[in-house]
Amino acid sequence: MKVFFLKAVLFLSSGLITTHTDLLAQQLSSGPQVLTFFSNADDTEQPYGLYLPKNYDKNKKYPLIIMLHGAGSNHRLALRRVFGKSNAEGETDVEATRYFPAWEDVDFIVASPYARGTAGYQGIPEQDVYDVLDDVKKRFSIDENRISLTGLSMGGGGTLWIGLTRPDIWAAIAPVCPAPPAGTFDLAANALNFPIHFFHGDADPVVPVDGTRKWVTHLQDIGVEVSYKEFVDVKHDSWVSAYDNEFIFEWFSHAERNPYPNNVRFVSKHYKYNKAFWVTFDKFKVGTLAEIDAKLTGENSAAITTKNLDAFTVNLARHPRFKPGNMSFKIDGNTVSAKTDSIVSFSKNGGIWTVSPAAQAGGAALTKKKGSEGPIYDAFSSRHVYVYGTADNPSAQELKSRMDIANQAADWSQYRGPFLGRIMFFPRVLSDKEVRPSDLESANLVLFGTKETNALIAKYADKLPLHLNASDKAHGLFYVFPVEKHYVAISSGLPWWAGAEDQGYPFLPVMHRKLSEYKDVLFFKDSSRNIIGEGYFGHDWKLSEDLKAKLAASGAVSITK
Repeated sequence: MKVFFLKAVLFLSSGLITTHTDLLAQQLSSGPQVLTFFSNADDTEQPYGLYLPKNYDKNKKYPLIIMLHGAGSNHRLALRRVFGKSNAEGETDVEATRYFPAWEDVDFIVASPYARGTAGYQGIPEQDVYDVLDDVKKRFSIDENRISLTGLSMGGGGTLWIGLTRPDIWAAIAPVCPAPPAGTFDLAANALNFPIHFFHGDADPVVPVDGTRKWVTHLQDIGVEVSYKEFVDVKHDSWVSAYDNEFIFEWFSHAERNPYPNNVRFVSKHYKYNKAFWVTFDKFKVGTLAEIDAKLTGENSAAITTKNLDAFTVNLARHPRFKPGNMSFKIDGNTVSAKTDSIVSFSKNGGIWTVSPAAQAGGAALTKKKGSEGPIYDAFSSRHVYVYGTADNPSAQELKSRMDIANQAADWSQYRGPFLGRIMFFPRVLSDKEVRPSDLESANLVLFGTKETNALIAKYADKLPLHLNASDKAHGLFYVFPVEKHYVAISSGLPWWAGAEDQGYPFLPVMHRKLSEYKDVLFFKDSSRNIIGEGYFGHDWKLSEDLKAKLAASGAVSITK
């Protein structure tokens, strides 16, 4: 009896302690503030602005707005801007960054990623946006169907890129004077299932208004719900008018994502972005834009047209127009029947679509797929380390030269003046003998040297398709290849930025300016401007015969695959 009584007391005490702890748990204050998330890209805490409404109730689902800042700005200014709070008279951005003014409460949660500063919204900064989204969803009660995206200038371009590459996340997007990255316009069809509101000043000298007018006209032509406000005699600061009086919250308040649309239009040329709603691309032609237009025409029937697509999957789980059983698909004019619980895959053989037993063709063979597709920039778009070689016991002078090259490649945070500032990304630089098993498990490897000088290139030598002759001093060979769980980016001979001119607007350091433009392979002589051969590996990660011939003719490269 005494034992039972003691257990009961402990149980009750534990309950009281738990309840008391919950009552005393630290709560975030309402209003604007700054939080951080841990970035796996470089093991740093990264900041983002956050607005939490008054009387936040964790038992209630809140709409979320992600706000992307422009060039020369930051997360704190972005949070001010989206609430319509411009700088005070005569106040600089530096001064305005230091405090949050008072503003009217809204029943939204707002998050504004720092995203490394002025670095665009592709690669690591793009991942930061999704990391912020994930962090906010873990901390707060978010309505998954009411997540919207907006941004200004560089952030307006990021809004288009991020919104259109993963269109099944967003309820609506609102780009302000957008400057999108190359290739974004090709993705316009992906906006079918959310509304877009553009803003621009007609006198903008930085981002010409004609670009936005072209977007609006094209979206209207293809049946996307689009609205546009053009401000007369307004220059690049159109965000002042766009976000005035907290207008954007009123516009977003009417937006709600339909997670199960009847019609999915989706285009992509990257496996990284291979899914929209109930459609997933499994195989398509390398370097081409794959397209699908899939419509549910009735209960358990669909009409689908494709272009440049070789395999795809539909997943109709929980779709209101689907019931497990027989389903009829009319694909590019031919009818294919399938019995399915919800998921069915198709592949095209000899121009004819048939039901496929597996979503990803190729099985265990090396193929291009999500997480293993290139191009070179993909190796730099997530966690990676820069590795110089010591395998040949270099002299002190040679070792310093190798370390300098690796450090230069890793120096994303060069100072670019008071407007652009620094890119706050800090990857590690290691020698080949310092790389740990955890690095091999978790990171892409940027490997400098050859199999004779770098122990890791030697380690993977039999898996790699190309090797520069160790004695060659005139050429540079730069390529990406999947090895085990991650990429290796091999930089043999002259570094990939050799001969590049540090001219023009210094948005990126000279080492990184061309990275996003490179294909899978780059081979040059004397200068990276003197390209002998470049191209993509095929779907099976094999070189084309034309590229093989160009590489072999140099006499500087051995081809193993």
